[in-house]
Amino acid sequence: MATAEEYAKMSDAEKKKEDWMNSKWRPMMGWLYMGVCAFDFVLFPIMWSMLQAVMHVTTITQWQPLTLQGAGLFHIAMGAVLGIAALGRTQEKLAGANNGGAATATPASTGFSVPTQPAAPAPNFGSPAPSGFSGNSFGSTPSTPPASSFGSSSGFGATAPSQTIATTASGKKIVPTDDPVL
Repeated sequence: MATAEEYAKMSDAEKKKEDWMNSKWRPMMGWLYMGVCAFDFVLFPIMWSMLQAVMHVTTITQWQPLTLQGAGLFHIAMGAVLGIAALGRTQEKLAGANNGGAATATPASTGFSVPTQPAAPAPNFGSPAPSGFSGNSFGSTPSTPPASSFGSSSGFGATAPSQTIATTASGKKIVPTDDPVL
């Protein structure tokens, strides 16, 4: 591949000759895949049926698509190649690349940024581990006693006196405070 200075000194014919494969491989892959699908799913089944009719075959069989053998790995691979090629071309266009593949402007970022978060604190091996569900993890001591009965005021759906009920902008309650009578 030529450097920026060498590329600037080249004539337009040399640039086109160098850039032909770089600029046309993505569309060629798409046309190739479309051709393979057209032959395997349209033309070959028709030709297979016509061949059986001409040969006067008594037991007519159906065409088995070649690209679906092996769990369709061909289609999965081509989908990955075409998808990554489309993503790469999109990134090139966003970076300002022309049709020949050479950048006309300084390449911009790829659009992906790594979020910066503060580092997690080091674990303290001397203290008990926090539990996921009400302090009742394996090996830990329960921090609160279990609810005494099904309909008690400390059971599921009950609100503690210190909690506030969420409301909408119009003032309607989001969570009702009274339980329905069963």
